[in-house]
Amino acid sequence: MKLGLSSYTFGWAVGVPGHAPARPLDEHGLLDQCCEHGVKLLQIGDNLPLHTFDEARLARLAERAASEGVQLEVGARRLTLERVTEYATTARRLGAKLMRFVIDDADYHPTPDAVVAELLECVPMLDGLKLGIENHDRFTAATLREMIESAGSDRIGVCLDTANSLGAGEGLDTVLRELGPLTVNLHIKDFHITRVPHLMGFNVDGRPAGKGFLDVPRLLQQLAPFQRCKTAVLELWTPPELRLEDTIAKEAAWAVQSLEFLKPFFT
Repeated sequence: MKLGLSSYTFGWAVGVPGHAPARPLDEHGLLDQCCEHGVKLLQIGDNLPLHTFDEARLARLAERAASEGVQLEVGARRLTLERVTEYATTARRLGAKLMRFVIDDADYHPTPDAVVAELLECVPMLDGLKLGIENHDRFTAATLREMIESAGSDRIGVCLDTANSLGAGEGLDTVLRELGPLTVNLHIKDFHITRVPHLMGFNVDGRPAGKGFLDVPRLLQQLAPFQRCKTAVLELWTPPELRLEDTIAKEAAWAVQSLEFLKPFFT
């Protein structure tokens, strides 16, 4: 399995709504990070939306990534035939083999039956590509598995995020049991859960990889028998500091700590 970075490794530096950096990290800044940290995989997610790039910008990205030997993966929101077709074209332009999709968007929350209908229509668009559907807050892992299996294509699998399903009330053991065999891409996101001071609830916060609840060796061991997951990217939920520049500095430090911990587990 190949280890890489994501535009969500540096979410605050790329830009969080309402917290725009003075100089946002763009695709070339992300490639700089790959080169600095010695990784050869970059997944560009929906926080740096590739469908807004013009042809010249995509061409520059493809050329730079190829010259640096960095494999690209693309990511988007809004699982529709139109959006998947658009990103399949973009993926091929960038030499990407994987498209990671979040089903929902701000104004788009399809039913499971509607998702299956979209997936069935998308299958002809996927020649030479893998479509990884990310587990997110709204659907349980079992429902996501049923939707993907109903599409009946080995081109469609799961982008397994290690923390997102907490929002659906499910832990990683449940997610792995349901979605492990379908996993084609892994988002390594460590986290910590603490009870709030008044004892009436819990907070979930991100941590550098290896500093939270996530058991990375066990996770990789559980996925290995299925032999479908070829790439993993680091994502971070970095809690903000009072000043954005301090948050971005902490995020960068967490990326370094995380990669130091993760690299020994990957070839």
